[in-house]
Amino acid sequence: MMMSFFDQFASPSFLGIPLIAIAIALPWILFPTPPSRWLNNRLITLQTWFINRFTNQLLLPLNVGGHKWALLFASLMVFLITINMLGLLPYTFTPTTQLSLNMGFAVPLWLATVIIGMRNQPTVALGHLLPEGTPVPLIPVLIIIETISLFIRPLALGVRLTANLTAGHLLIQLIATAVFVLLPMMPTVAILTAAVLFLLTLLEVAVAMIQAYVFVLLLSLYLQENV
Repeated sequence: MMMSFFDQFASPSFLGIPLIAIAIALPWILFPTPPSRWLNNRLITLQTWFINRFTNQLLLPLNVGGHKWALLFASLMVFLITINMLGLLPYTFTPTTQLSLNMGFAVPLWLATVIIGMRNQPTVALGHLLPEGTPVPLIPVLIIIETISLFIRPLALGVRLTANLTAGHLLIQLIATAVFVLLPMMPTVAILTAAVLFLLTLLEVAVAMIQAYVFVLLLSLYLQENV
């Protein structure tokens, strides 16, 4: 019986125990631990350089109050990149294709930025709901629209990450299936399709990294509005 293309997104389980917790915890085991020596190896040096560059770029538009989020943003970025990249390996499961997991990341962090804005500068935070110079008859309508757009932000964060990774995995599986079907009948077409599959895989590696960066970048922009 042929499996459905969407079976790869089902959360795996063993003896009734969900294995998504192992898939989430595994990336932290793969990270190299910095030693106590003055000189580090190339891998740790590269990891440190990447985190420093990313953190500097991400926190550049934020004021000093937003720099407290540097550790959280850097950890989330590295974590999402690792999960997305591991999901491209054969016979693996990508937890970030689950909307529930992505919403679990997006909603608390978005809510934290909103609470910080309401606590530190409530007038400015509420002022975002009504643009300056709005005609009086449009004030109630714009307040409703801006409030809806505010509450849609975490949903957009989670759906964007889920949809991009799901679409990429489906395309890879569809083209790989086409290669196996065409190989005995039209080898030349199968080879060309395999070349397309290789290029698509490289594109998915880039998408896995870009989507993790976009997720954290949008969170930093939400934080910028409230600090």
